[in-house]
Amino acid sequence: MNEPYVPDLGIVYPEKPDDHMVEVINLRDIKIDENYPFLNKSFRFKFIRFFMYAAIFIIVFPLSIIRYGIKIEGRHFLRKHRKILKDGAMTVSNHVQRWDFLFIAQAIRYRTMYFPAWKEHLKGPDAGYILHAGGIPIPDTISTMKCFNRAFDEIHEKKKWIHVYPESTRFDYFVPIRPFKKGVFTMAQKYNLPVIPIAISYRKPHFPFTIVNFIRTMRGMKKLPLITVRIGEPILLDKTLDRKEAVVKLRKECHQAVVRLAGITNNPYPAEGD
Repeated sequence: MNEPYVPDLGIVYPEKPDDHMVEVINLRDIKIDENYPFLNKSFRFKFIRFFMYAAIFIIVFPLSIIRYGIKIEGRHFLRKHRKILKDGAMTVSNHVQRWDFLFIAQAIRYRTMYFPAWKEHLKGPDAGYILHAGGIPIPDTISTMKCFNRAFDEIHEKKKWIHVYPESTRFDYFVPIRPFKKGVFTMAQKYNLPVIPIAISYRKPHFPFTIVNFIRTMRGMKKLPLITVRIGEPILLDKTLDRKEAVVKLRKECHQAVVRLAGITNNPYPAEGD
């Protein structure tokens, strides 16, 4: 595997690898407290979620190929390890694009998932998409965090898959793999979930995708690279270690796996992000 393609988009990234660089658009107020429906069970919500995922599977997946030239590698690992994945799994990836959750969904094929979401996004225009895709807002208080945890307890009981961005924030088209937050792997340890590392990397645009970029430049927009998604082998918790040591080891192994899958030989960041 060659060194990854580095797109030159003129983006200035924050110095701290977990700072937020996405502008918050405040269209509505939302209160995340004990009364918030972290796991919405209303008929209306389930109905919209069903049809949104149907649209993702039928419309968005083909569009990702047309628009981003998405290439997915490593699906054979999912088939190879389907026995250990049948009771649920956690996928982890770098967070580098507005719709990268859709890339992950396309990589693992036809599964509905849930994921922790930055609550500020629920104030903006993507709130409906995030919630119906499976976003569970991360609260600020300990009392409300209990409700958040109960939602994921129920998700795990239903053997649903969970996706997490251990870098915690989005850096658009960033190449290095940033440090991972430990809480992600504490959740994996709590539910004894196999963790599937996934890396999103980029390719230099070529014909016919250069036509799309030509149209973008005519409209004053940036040229965008093509997308590659690589899936690695599931990583299991080391049960010979105590809880804290097992979580630390799992984080380190997952970080190393994502770095390797991204094709990076000299990543500038360590695994530890807190």
